[in-house]
Amino acid sequence: MQTFERVAMADYGHDMMFGTFLTPTAADPAQVVELAQLTERSGLDLVTVQDHPYQHAFLDTWTLLSVIAARTSSVHVSPNVANLPLRDPAILARSVASLDLLTGGRVELGLGAGAFWNGIVALGHERLTTAESIEALAEGIDVIRALWGTGERGVRAGGRHHHVQGARPGPAPAHNVGIWVGAYKPKMLALTGRLADGWLPSSAYAGPDTLPDMNARVDDAAFAAGRKPSDVRRLYNISGAFDRGAGFLQGTAAAWAEQLADLALAQGMSGFVLASDDPDMIRRFAAEVAPAVRELVDLERRGELPDLPPRPVERPVATATGGFPVRPTPDDGVRHSLEQAWDEAERPTGPAHDPDRAYRPADIAGSQHLVAVHDQLREELRQLRDLVEQVTTGDVAPATARNHIAEMTIRQNSWTVGAYCASYCRIVTTHHTIEDMSLFPHLRRADPRLTPVVDRLQQEHGVIHEVLERVDRSLVAFVGSADTPALRGAVDLLTDALLSHLSYEERELLEPLARLGMQ
Repeated sequence: MQTFERVAMADYGHDMMFGTFLTPTAADPAQVVELAQLTERSGLDLVTVQDHPYQHAFLDTWTLLSVIAARTSSVHVSPNVANLPLRDPAILARSVASLDLLTGGRVELGLGAGAFWNGIVALGHERLTTAESIEALAEGIDVIRALWGTGERGVRAGGRHHHVQGARPGPAPAHNVGIWVGAYKPKMLALTGRLADGWLPSSAYAGPDTLPDMNARVDDAAFAAGRKPSDVRRLYNISGAFDRGAGFLQGTAAAWAEQLADLALAQGMSGFVLASDDPDMIRRFAAEVAPAVRELVDLERRGELPDLPPRPVERPVATATGGFPVRPTPDDGVRHSLEQAWDEAERPTGPAHDPDRAYRPADIAGSQHLVAVHDQLREELRQLRDLVEQVTTGDVAPATARNHIAEMTIRQNSWTVGAYCASYCRIVTTHHTIEDMSLFPHLRRADPRLTPVVDRLQQEHGVIHEVLERVDRSLVAFVGSADTPALRGAVDLLTDALLSHLSYEERELLEPLARLGMQ
């Protein structure tokens, strides 16, 4: 077996690749195909689609990818990632090779060990333990590669979960199809380094700060198998928002480009796949982010990256037409619950803004940060609603959700559904505690006119805390008695209360934060 000297590597030298990660919603099939065509027209390289065959609201991924491939001419397509327990590897191998031949070499294979095991079992597959599912994935890769070969003699490959015995190989794909594994935990990362052509994690489950350790595990496994780390392409499913905040992918397109270029050069991430069904976001990602990342990476690889210019002196930022330049996220007025957490008509308002005042970037940073924090809470709430909806509709059983969260959540903890809800409660409670103990007293002291607003916000924190406890109690009751109305009612009330509260707080505090600071 050939061996390689262990060398610390950052940039693995792969060509940069950019793409989209689309939701295969069955409610609007034409829109999904149109987004794929937009991906190609915008100059991106790759269209990927999640694969959850047990989800009745989704189109079949392989059928959808075939239609997308037929209605495009240059963009590559891939499942993100194929659910191997429900995709027999021998048939999958021939499906991938066939579509690759039909498209002239435009197919890649994202592959996963499986999740949502109750859903998988419901479709007729046996339940596997985590260790068994990893073993089955290794066998599946062996079968797929064997059947992509050529020759007249039958091949034997696989093991106890997936195997072929004397099957003739072929057809061979039109190009060397990449097998990209979605992996987060040590044993899956080791499999990736040992067997895969690529590693495909998601930023929602593996933030940038976790990549060095995960990359090292992939590298170690590659070396142990006699491979080079560069034999494994590193791709990254990403999500974010433009022009808000200063966190990961929460700022301008230029900030996105700098962050992604840094990941390419420091962590070897050479493929970035945007998880979004928003046409405008896809266009902006393609027009402003992807070219800038390519340029930065290319300049660094050639040793021509110029020194950064001196930081410019901050100049005042003119106010937007009609008031303060940082816009609050509006409350759309949609209410899910017949209950009301409070009377919104009784909410006080703070002092009027000075329309002639200008603000420096440093002034509005705190306001932008507050919106970014609130947007994270909104996203966490959306995820919580999605999870509870799947549980209460019977698409996902509580045990299935537990298995999914154990495999897929950020930090990779073995969370139960109840613990997930409790975690969200802690996020909200911690955020409110910081405001109650530090920010709010500062605002009262700095501008007494804000006291009625701050007092009201603090009262609403208490109400939201009670609603969060109700969600937790309802979830516990649901697991024991399947009380769907109570659980849905609690989550609906939480949604109404929290979204209304966040909008009210932004409306009243964004300008004071810029004017008074956050100290």
